[in-house]
This record gives sequence, C-alpha cells and structure tokens, in this order.
Amino acid sequence: MMEALFYHLTESTLEEALPPLLEKSLERGWRVAVQSSGEERRDALDTRLWTYRDESFLPHGTDGEATAAEQPVLLTSGPGNPNGATIRFFVDGAEPGALEGYERCVFLFDGHDAMQLEAARAHWKAMKAAGHAVTYWQQGPDRRWERKA
Repeated sequence: MMEALFYHLTESTLEEALPPLLEKSLERGWRVAVQSSGEERRDALDTRLWTYRDESFLPHGTDGEATAAEQPVLLTSGPGNPNGATIRFFVDGAEPGALEGYERCVFLFDGHDAMQLEAARAHWKAMKAAGHAVTYWQQGPDRRWERKA
C-alpha cells in the first residue's frame, strides 16, 4: 500500500514550501520526482531550486536533460520515472498517472486556487478508494504543517 499525503498551502507559495520538503526527502535517502502541470512551470521550479537559498544546494535536474536518470530530484512535466524515484510530488494540479513503484506520493495544492482545491478533493477520493493510506496536512498561521486528517 502506498502512502498519499496532501499538503494544503494556505500561508506560503509552492516556491517557498517545496524546497524544504525536497530536502527532507533527500535526508531520508529517497529519490524524488516532482511533476508539474507543464514544461514552463517545470522550468520555473528549476530556476527557483537553484536560487531559493544562498547557503544550500539542492541537487536536481529536469527530464529534458541527458543526466535525468542520475538526478536525486527530477523535475518533470510528464508521467515517466527515469530517475527511479520512490516518492513523487504533484504540484499545480498535475494529474497523476500510474503510481506503481512509488512508496509515497505527495499532492501540494494552493488553497487559494479553486481548480487546485477541486483537483485535490478528487485525488483524495481516488487514493482512498484505491486503498492507499492518506493523510491531510494544512499550514497553520506560522507556516508549519499541521495534520488535520
């Protein structure tokens, strides 16, 4: 059974919330895929991960690069898994494809975007119906994650 986590962004943007979650995933020794809604958004996240903090480096690449299979964090706009990730993040309402081989999937969604909220609800129902262990996390006023369900 796969674990499905839903992260409801209410106090920060995806660009602020995603890097620390990726760092925690790498600290746990996981290979990561981050699926966005399109190539333009993938490339914007790529730029953000190179510049989000001066004192750290988050190793990553995109699925358009020759070294995609070697990347510990791979940014993609499609359903493939060339880096053998065990955890997959879905951002900006990206549609999950086949999830075989993943231990965990994470849906990050903007609480101020009605389309992303509706998509997250649909994904929640689908993950529960498929028998996956689902948890729901929401940001508190201090931007910390609080488990709600």
